[in-house]
Amino acid sequence: MRNEAPSTWLRWAGAAFVLALMAAAVPAGASRDLLNNGDFTRGSGESVDGWRTDAWVLNAGTTEYEWIAPHHGEPAKVKISSARDNDARWVQGLSLGPGWYHISVEARTRKVLSFFTGATVSVLEDGIMSEDLRGDHDWTPLGFYLHVGKHGADIDVALRLGGYMNLTRGQAWFRHARVVKIAGPPEASRVFDLDAIRKTETTGPIGHLWTLAATFLALGSSTLIGWRMMTEPPVQQRRAERIQRRRRA
Repeated sequence: MRNEAPSTWLRWAGAAFVLALMAAAVPAGASRDLLNNGDFTRGSGESVDGWRTDAWVLNAGTTEYEWIAPHHGEPAKVKISSARDNDARWVQGLSLGPGWYHISVEARTRKVLSFFTGATVSVLEDGIMSEDLRGDHDWTPLGFYLHVGKHGADIDVALRLGGYMNLTRGQAWFRHARVVKIAGPPEASRVFDLDAIRKTETTGPIGHLWTLAATFLALGSSTLIGWRMMTEPPVQQRRAERIQRRRRA
């Protein structure tokens, strides 16, 4: 009985020491990655857990997708190879609460066309994307900051080669994809407000109220004039008909 208390104390002390070591291994201020399998450690062939592939052009032979497993200390990666012009991507859907988020990835490229959008990390909304890589680049961090409004939002994160109306070709590799919640973006950073962008997409620019009313009046007048021209005979025809009636009288 006398030996049980010291033994129990030693076990608790050992557990506390292990927990302290684990806590010390986590960098200060580190945030949890909200992506499922953002490090791409789980996959097989062209399939990666938590991710799906998509593209503007789905024809066979246009784009190939590949999962590259961890090897000799190198982290796992995903690859896009477009032999023909395309907007191709690895995509994952996320539900985000209100606040600020940093969305990032590391990418490298080979033989990507220089005159259209290259490799990016993006949200599939109007123009929400990182800077892009074109030509040949070694591993480069890409990312941007996204603000989500008070009601939260569902988004699609895309690791992308090409863009909307910017079809391209070449090869792109991606690793270490991350979506982390943060207190706020640093100054002089690439920042997007999701609510503001979606509001613009929904309403569109309408100008001043008086210009809208004038447009409707102009359209109404044009319609009325066109209707009268279609239903009433020309002036010369009406005159000829009157002359004929007088002669018959």
